[in-house]
Amino acid sequence: MQYQPHDYQTYATNFIKNNPISAVLLDMGLGKTVITLTALNDLLFDSFEVHKVLIIAPLRVARDTWPQEIRKWDHLNNLIYSVAVGSAEERKVALSKKADIYIINRENVQWLIEESDIRFDFDMVVIDELSSFKNGRSKRFQSMLKVRPLIDRITGLTGTPAGNGLMDLWAEFRLLDFGKRLGRFITQYRNAFFVPDKRNGMVIFSYKPLPGAEEEIYRRLSDITISMKSKDYLKMPDLINSEYKVYLSEEERKSYENLEREFVIDITDEQVTASNAAVLSNKLCQLANGAVYTDDLKTIYFHERKLDALEDIIESANGKPILVAYWFKHDLKRIEERLIKLGINYARLDSSKSIDKWNKGLIDVGLIHPASAGHGLNLQSGGSTIVWYSLTWSLELYLQTISRLWRQGQSSNTVVVQHIITANTIDEDIVRALIKKENIQTSLINAVKANIKGGRFK
Repeated sequence: MQYQPHDYQTYATNFIKNNPISAVLLDMGLGKTVITLTALNDLLFDSFEVHKVLIIAPLRVARDTWPQEIRKWDHLNNLIYSVAVGSAEERKVALSKKADIYIINRENVQWLIEESDIRFDFDMVVIDELSSFKNGRSKRFQSMLKVRPLIDRITGLTGTPAGNGLMDLWAEFRLLDFGKRLGRFITQYRNAFFVPDKRNGMVIFSYKPLPGAEEEIYRRLSDITISMKSKDYLKMPDLINSEYKVYLSEEERKSYENLEREFVIDITDEQVTASNAAVLSNKLCQLANGAVYTDDLKTIYFHERKLDALEDIIESANGKPILVAYWFKHDLKRIEERLIKLGINYARLDSSKSIDKWNKGLIDVGLIHPASAGHGLNLQSGGSTIVWYSLTWSLELYLQTISRLWRQGQSSNTVVVQHIITANTIDEDIVRALIKKENIQTSLINAVKANIKGGRFK
């Protein structure tokens, strides 16, 4: 296929070519893969500035998306690539082949650098989903840090750079620029831009930005960072968010509040306890959804409010395909039981076959888990409505999952995001947290937004 880039795509490609260190915050659907591959092609065969490229990506994206894009476009036909996924032996064979570009999944970064006995001689690295390196204590981050001095050019790609707040940015940019802009150590960054927020005595649980810190962080990153939002460059469908609230009975409300207050409840002679705040949050989410794991991992049914709401939503769709996002295994089990009872044609979207059937319109209800469907899946051909049966605290997974439908190629004029929320429960806290995080992330993206027509930034 002949590549006819939009102006913004040409701009982003040139930005990667002209900046040895670059962070490209591309919204989903803007074509970040072909933009980057075009830059790599020019750097390899036009300017000869690089000779061997490593691309690090989520597994499915590494295995499927990058190779598909290389094969798809005529101008990339000269690129020789090798995909290093699978067993250790398969990865070694792939890395030993002569190629221009080597593609590996992020889970095997540590293996490549520390265990494979393969010389790390890549002069350019592309990190697809830079946000997956936001944890400065992770093994993949530490491994990459060891070889960073060997890398002449590095590009980070993501649509969600600050999924859980500004603190995420330190590790991502430490990897890119050796800590030049935000500090070499997390303590430097934290002391310069944050103050303790939630704490218990000497134990600090979270930090909040100092006055003016956000703007200063964005200013420091602006010379190596560009951002583009889909709605600014593509004709995107309207995105409509709505809430379907359900309500607990008085007895259910008492049980929920007892767990919230006492960290323990008894349901049908089974005990559910929470040993700390994190476990309590998890248990409250489960109760809001309608079932909970006991201390010995039995599943206790609590209510069917969300199942009834989901049934109402499916019925009102009148045959229109619906994507349903779940989180816990008992959510999936109970949803499937209800769909079977209703005689609904459904499938878990966890394989190439089921995804293909969804995109061909052969499935009425598709079930997805945000952690496995967040990156690399194109589901826009199969429907335009997503229902959040279970909510997630992760802004990154939340936005990425929605963008499986709300993206270029969506034929519907509107994409509907329906949230089933149990009133006066942790569900409402999660929604508020997602909105707050999105405000922070939107501020970052706006601060470094590319101005293609005149000047670098708006």
